[in-house]
Amino acid sequence: MWLDERLLGLFRRNFQSTLTYWSVFFSFGLCIAFLGPTVLDLRCQTHSSLQDITWVFFAQQFCLLVGSTLGGLFKRTVKQSLFLLFLSSLTISVVFVIIPFCGHVGVLAMVMAIAGLAMGCIDTISNMQLVKIYQQDAAIFLQVLHFFVGFGALLSPLIADPFLSETNCIQSNATQNRSHNLEHIRNSLVPHHPGNVSHYVLPLQGTSVTQVSYAFWIMAAINLPVPIAVFYLLYKEGMVPGCSIHSGGLLSADELAMETHNGNDSQKIEAHEEQGHVVSVLCCQSKKIWNAPYTFFAIHTCAAITLFMADGIVGGYSGFVYSYAVEQPLNLAHKTAGYLPSLFWAFITLGRLISIPVSYKMAPRSMLFINLIGVTTTFLFLLLSQNSTTGIFVGTALLGLWLSSVFPSMLAYTEDMLNYKGCATTVLVTGAGMGEMVLQILVGSVMQTQGSYSFLVCGICFSSLAFTFYAVLLLADNLHNKKSDDSSCKPPELDGEASSYQR
Repeated sequence: MWLDERLLGLFRRNFQSTLTYWSVFFSFGLCIAFLGPTVLDLRCQTHSSLQDITWVFFAQQFCLLVGSTLGGLFKRTVKQSLFLLFLSSLTISVVFVIIPFCGHVGVLAMVMAIAGLAMGCIDTISNMQLVKIYQQDAAIFLQVLHFFVGFGALLSPLIADPFLSETNCIQSNATQNRSHNLEHIRNSLVPHHPGNVSHYVLPLQGTSVTQVSYAFWIMAAINLPVPIAVFYLLYKEGMVPGCSIHSGGLLSADELAMETHNGNDSQKIEAHEEQGHVVSVLCCQSKKIWNAPYTFFAIHTCAAITLFMADGIVGGYSGFVYSYAVEQPLNLAHKTAGYLPSLFWAFITLGRLISIPVSYKMAPRSMLFINLIGVTTTFLFLLLSQNSTTGIFVGTALLGLWLSSVFPSMLAYTEDMLNYKGCATTVLVTGAGMGEMVLQILVGSVMQTQGSYSFLVCGICFSSLAFTFYAVLLLADNLHNKKSDDSSCKPPELDGEASSYQR
């Protein structure tokens, strides 16, 4: 068995809560990938231009970033976290129900902004709670968590596909003349980014005829068991007002400390719990945080910038690989190029599945080193084989594999360096969200001004910067460990014990 008895025992004790956090991330995946394939039908529904509909994408991504930051404010207790997860997952189902009734692009943007806030809260809290439960053993469970978001991101376009319009979904005098352009427009708007603005124009006047509303309602029904599962966990733990039932399914602080740090005495456990709570507050609110060593800030900064680049690559590549493939030098057919984003996300999901057993045997820092080297090497391969159709498909698959486990591995590694008492989860989620939003815009602007060739050049630059900052992070880790070993006591905002991950 590739899991030892201690880890299996810990998982059994937290089975329901762990499964609940995983399922909530499935909701995140459902909501993050449906806009791309349905955007043309949403244009018809709202009678909006392509430029207008881009505000819907921006509203979701910006509020996802805001929600990621706000989610960090609700991390002090399990009760606060679960209540927010319940509201967030329920909000996603409600959003799916409401979307078909949004007849104006402004209303749709507001609805997607609310969905973005819910997604951001889910992103931060789910990662944070798994780290709190499993601490130095969190890597494998974080890999599973991010597999679920990939699975959801794959499922939502598949649900939507049978209901997408095959002809112009706004009936007007120009319908027959422009209907043949619809497939090109849809393929150019791949998941995560609307920046591939087609020069084809659809009529904005006329009767909207689209069946995509059924896809949204199906996704709402599929997602509904998630908030129910979160509410049941709240009920089972006696956290619902007026309910006194408590089954003890979640580990108490003492039990968790004894399970993960076998041999600590009860006084040390209480001190550990109190210190951890103080650090959570100090992280974002106290002036005493400035007394922390410079390595504390260096670790947060380098890790966040690395994920800024890595997640930016994910968003930029999925958003513009189609536009790159249909231009010189590849000149792929639109339908063939449309498979590339799906292939990319499929191999991200596969990579996250493979990373589950691998993360048990390999330290997160080693996985990160291999992944970031693989990303840079793959971009070099794509650049050298830029005239090859086979090369673009092979490179896209490899890139998805290498990028798949970067975020969960970085989160596990950074939290370990800080002994699970820093601000890492909130900082990393925020950094990753900013990268996905900012680098998409940057890649689109560069491609528009410099041509499609710059797409791969941007990838090489971003991946090289990611590896460079990761190298600096390794140096900061060594300095942080030395500073911890040489000091008899640490600043009050950090835990008294040095990081103990076995590398």
